[in-house]
Amino acid sequence: MTIALLFPGQGTQHIGMGKDLFTRFPDLTELAEEILGYSLRRLCLEDPDGVLGHTRFTQPAVYTVNALAHRQYVRDGAARADVLLGHSLGEYNALEAAGVFDFATGLRLVAERARLMDATPGGMAAVSGIDSDRIEEALRVIGVSSVHIAVLNTHRQTVVAGPREALAQVVPRLRDAGARAVTPLRVSGPFHTRHMSRAAEEFAATLMAVPHWHEPAVPVIANHTARPHGVRRIVTDLTRQIDHPVLWAPSIERVLDEDPDTTFIEIGGTTTLLSLVRQVRHRRLVGRPSSHTGGS
Repeated sequence: MTIALLFPGQGTQHIGMGKDLFTRFPDLTELAEEILGYSLRRLCLEDPDGVLGHTRFTQPAVYTVNALAHRQYVRDGAARADVLLGHSLGEYNALEAAGVFDFATGLRLVAERARLMDATPGGMAAVSGIDSDRIEEALRVIGVSSVHIAVLNTHRQTVVAGPREALAQVVPRLRDAGARAVTPLRVSGPFHTRHMSRAAEEFAATLMAVPHWHEPAVPVIANHTARPHGVRRIVTDLTRQIDHPVLWAPSIERVLDEDPDTTFIEIGGTTTLLSLVRQVRHRRLVGRPSSHTGGS
């Protein structure tokens, strides 16, 4: 039986996150605070300044809590993973868990990624009830060229992103096109679209400055390609992950193609990704293959 570990990304942050983990892993917590230059514990447990939901604080916090939660998973003697997947930011946790880089390198990358991504204003919204092809057609009909598909979560849940004014314009039209719901997400930018191209270009320099990448000890499925990461392409794929769609549904499909009975475990106590997996799996069971093909 295949065991797939899932690492969630931005949007799962909440006050109180990591409460039981910071005291269990004091050395890593102190290292994280040294790298970031502020009290991560205070941010996560109290958020006194109300910034936990701001991208440049959210991403390092979620990365750190995910990493500690994975260490607790291993310490508890749970089943060894056969494949790792992370949703957007969570991809860095998957790579860290696979030994591609160490905790500190990953946190520094995430902190810089967050800083650059936070510089582009905009928003994202989850569209449910219609597939990505109908969303693409609706966007063409509406004539708003600045809103793009950003995440393919399932065959019936797609995330779009763009400037907030443009998103506000397309939301009612997407409902008219058959969307059951269009829900704004708790993010501050149009992530995973061409609006992030400058951030991606700048982040590429940070990635290229990493002195050494290790081959994954366990396969990690890349958001950008829905294929296993390899060291030779890691800089390219992590750069493109910022300004290209996250292919989550195709990534889950790839794992299920290898083993339909794969057991998925979401790290960190959340169930958001498991819900998406259930939808992808149900689509396969009823004999209607996903419309996502795994390219971008």
